[in-house]
Amino acid sequence: MPILHGLSLSYFTGKLEAYMRAKGLGYRFREMDMAAFRRAARATGIAQMPQLEYPDGTWLSDTTPIIRHFEEMGEGPAFSPADPVTRFLSLALEDYGDEWLWRPALYYRWAFDEDARLMSSQIARTMLRDLSLPFALRRQFILRRQRKVFLKEDGVNAQTAPAIEALYKRTLAEMDGLLQTRPFLLGARPCEADFGFFGSMFRHFSHDPTPAALMREKAPYVFAWVARLWAYRPEDAEGTVLPEGIPDGLEGLMADFRDEYLPYLAANSAAFERGARDLRYEAAGTSWALPVNPYRVHCLAALAAAYQALSAGEKAQLEPLLHEGARILTEHKGKVPNAPAANAKPADRQWR
Repeated sequence: MPILHGLSLSYFTGKLEAYMRAKGLGYRFREMDMAAFRRAARATGIAQMPQLEYPDGTWLSDTTPIIRHFEEMGEGPAFSPADPVTRFLSLALEDYGDEWLWRPALYYRWAFDEDARLMSSQIARTMLRDLSLPFALRRQFILRRQRKVFLKEDGVNAQTAPAIEALYKRTLAEMDGLLQTRPFLLGARPCEADFGFFGSMFRHFSHDPTPAALMREKAPYVFAWVARLWAYRPEDAEGTVLPEGIPDGLEGLMADFRDEYLPYLAANSAAFERGARDLRYEAAGTSWALPVNPYRVHCLAALAAAYQALSAGEKAQLEPLLHEGARILTEHKGKVPNAPAANAKPADRQWR
């Protein structure tokens, strides 16, 4: 049985745990400390969490390729639609949920004093427990570090904060409307899309005090979906089928994917290809100054490849949801070497 190394308050750890529980894949959870974090980084060549360690010495890392790896193996219920159009939507929303909700998740955790005090205390007690420093210093260290990296260095300031808050509240409204009509985002069974949104919605938005209060008040169906997906087991898939075609009600989420996320990915990719370290662009009246993100260069390349592999008829079905986004996906020609795989060797690990 593999060991899942992570943190009990971690965005991507919660995502992978939910997937493995739903899939019926056994694992032993081990709370990381700094020594374990460094050991995992040496094994895989990348300092991130979660990471899966198998008894034979194999390591798996990066939740998106890990899910792809297990879906391709075919064990347990399938969570990847067979229909190409539906599968593209599921993969697009998985990537969007993973990457575009990262900023609001970290913003709500570290920009608000109550949330920041609580979460810095928890990290000081868990991940930093093996540092020989007083608790107060460990807590202060993590608080300053997280605010520097995830707020100041990720474009969060007084001018951009309203747009970040609006994204979270809009996402809650869009998801709540969908989840009033069906148990999961695309239908009766969870798909990659659900697990992509789950990371932020579970360990951040439904747990941290400020966003959790908003979720309880504004989006009770989202709150119920969080619990439903965490409780999901393989037997719950019996008698359900994966969706085929385009489900009703996706216009709101896909508008954010099309109008905000894809233009950002295109600007980030162009800056990366120029060799730039920083990115400046404007979206919906908000000016952003961000570091170039190499991992998201891969995200756009993967989305473009998936879209370009569709037939003309399948692309036509997606046109009402993609509009200008279809042009970005069609015209993107950027190639990224050594795209991440769940079990890539350390030399291939250059993404996070």
